[in-house]
Amino acid sequence: MSTPLRHVLGHLVIPLLMCAGMGFAYLGAFTVPEPHDLPVAVVDAPDLARSLQDRAGDALDVRTATSRDEAVELLKDREITGAYLPAGGRDGSGPELLIASAGSDMSATAAQQVFTPVATERGAPLRVTDIVPPVDDDPTGSGLFFLMIAVSIGSYGSVAVLGAAGAALRMRVRAALVAGVSLAVSLIGTAFAGPLFHLVHHGLWGVWAMSWLYSAGILFIGTGLHTFLKRWTTLTVMALFVMLNFTSSGGLFRPELQNGFFGALHSFWNGAGFVEGLRGLVYFDGLDLARNAAVLTAWLATGLALVTAAALTEHHRTRRHTPAETAHRRAANEEEMEESTHKHQPLPLRRRAHVVICARGAPPQVPPAPPSAAPETTPGTTARRHHRSGPRQRRPAERPPHGSPHSTAPTPEPPAGPGTPSGARRSSARGRDRRTPDPPPARPSSGPPRPGAAARPGEADFPPCRRPDTGCSAAPRPR
Repeated sequence: MSTPLRHVLGHLVIPLLMCAGMGFAYLGAFTVPEPHDLPVAVVDAPDLARSLQDRAGDALDVRTATSRDEAVELLKDREITGAYLPAGGRDGSGPELLIASAGSDMSATAAQQVFTPVATERGAPLRVTDIVPPVDDDPTGSGLFFLMIAVSIGSYGSVAVLGAAGAALRMRVRAALVAGVSLAVSLIGTAFAGPLFHLVHHGLWGVWAMSWLYSAGILFIGTGLHTFLKRWTTLTVMALFVMLNFTSSGGLFRPELQNGFFGALHSFWNGAGFVEGLRGLVYFDGLDLARNAAVLTAWLATGLALVTAAALTEHHRTRRHTPAETAHRRAANEEEMEESTHKHQPLPLRRRAHVVICARGAPPQVPPAPPSAAPETTPGTTARRHHRSGPRQRRPAERPPHGSPHSTAPTPEPPAGPGTPSGARRSSARGRDRRTPDPPPARPSSGPPRPGAAARPGEADFPPCRRPDTGCSAAPRPR
């Protein structure tokens, strides 16, 4: 399998996991809503309350109220979803059911389904009275839930952008962007709730504050997680703030109509804090507003802690890797400069290794070499040849024959100054003041070359390196 194909298949795992997660979350939470300890009350009929509790089992949590006013207070405090009056209201016109559909339209519907058969058994129609109805512009009361979806999408979508396009920025810059983006998202959500769709008729500043807390918590958590999870951040944020968030928020079904898992999440998840906080602010005179604001603040504090941990981690990574990268860069630059210098300073041919024989006072031995095989030397060639012995020796291109258009003239010899010994010349290698004796003249060959033997490049013997101060000489090492 090719590398590009493997790369694409690895990234396709993320949308497939998103598909599976969304299916499990939404179908598991919304497909079959069943009441679990649905809180209801029966007014001034304890026998009926016990009978109803025995028949319903765990599906209902039946309690009794002494009067209609007490039942109304229980509804406004959101302790029950419906109150059944067998004798009817003050006018005694028949059985009556009190509900508060602004708290949850689905829960109010479930309460009607529970008490409608009870009223039918008594041979009278059930009259329903909505104590806390939603606004006329939001008849089902689900507008706040869809407002939460809009703010959520703007928030976790911005997390993906900040993670992809802002990864090179410092964490403090990204944190400032998070604060700005959360402010913009909260203002957009407030505009939807107020001037545009009139979901909220009062308390608009409270809606903005709750929207900012909710959006900032998502953005800071996602930005902090990106340092540790990288490309898995999108899937993680979607699981936290879509799959588990929308299903446990209580926007469509409150926890008494869901299974225990989503019902448990409803008590501390940020989506539930946002929706229930807005419901308490708009419809129930600020009921549980402080508690839900505290839930959103806790999520925001978690995001700030993650961003701080991410900033420290990135700083540690930078301090750990910067010296190595700097050394690597310095070594690469030095090697590049050295190669550039060697490129413009060609080295002489060196076909045979030389061994320096150090023997003080020993006369230098000059190996015989045929005249035709003697290499062309220029002043300073011998010094450079023995000075540059080492692992970085390079073999330059073959020199053109003498007299060709491309041949180079020998380096002119500097004039001898006062005090210069006879036969010594100033070497121009590397600009150092180095005195090198004249190379000895090549000796004629002791005999004619063998018939049929062709001289190979590099077979010529180079003149030895003489050191007047130590008496050392270099003799060619036999192959």
